[in-house]
Amino acid sequence: MNNTQALNWQSFKDMLVQNPDLDLQFQYAETSWVDQSYHITEIKQAPITSVDCGGKMNSWTEIIVQLWEPGVKQQERAMKVRKALSIIELVERSLSLNPKATLKIEFGNSQFDTRQMFPGEISVQGENLVVDLRPDTVQCKAIERGGSCGTTANGEECCSPVVAIEKPKIRLTTLASAEVCAPGSGCC
Repeated sequence: MNNTQALNWQSFKDMLVQNPDLDLQFQYAETSWVDQSYHITEIKQAPITSVDCGGKMNSWTEIIVQLWEPGVKQQERAMKVRKALSIIELVERSLSLNPKATLKIEFGNSQFDTRQMFPGEISVQGENLVVDLRPDTVQCKAIERGGSCGTTANGEECCSPVVAIEKPKIRLTTLASAEVCAPGSGCC
């Protein structure tokens, strides 16, 4: 997880509570929006435990809100924030969601492969609460900490820059001056 500005679950819920009468819209690319007839199909809580290439254990929790676009458009307006809050309330009756967990939104359709994205900016635009979704990036946590990755069998760091080793040059002309075995002499 590389998003140092990641929004936590509680901050997202607070934003929803402050805007219950707005339509909840999700934008996943510059001019691309999740269709207004989307459903919130699932809210997942995923505890993550990993060991990075520098040997350091990392752990965090993610809350993943899954959006689904039905094949047939079912409505002309997006879901009201109030309805999203009722779904969240229903989920939280069964599953205690970590308020400090990192929020991700999972979405895909026929033109956009399913992926988990971070809410970038959340803004009020007219009658809409717009959640701008941004992809995560891959990183080397060890290098970002100022450390180094694990090592190869030779003790070399796996993410170190490759250092070219210059091989000594051999002149072929010096080979002729060396003693050579003669055929049948028994020296070979």
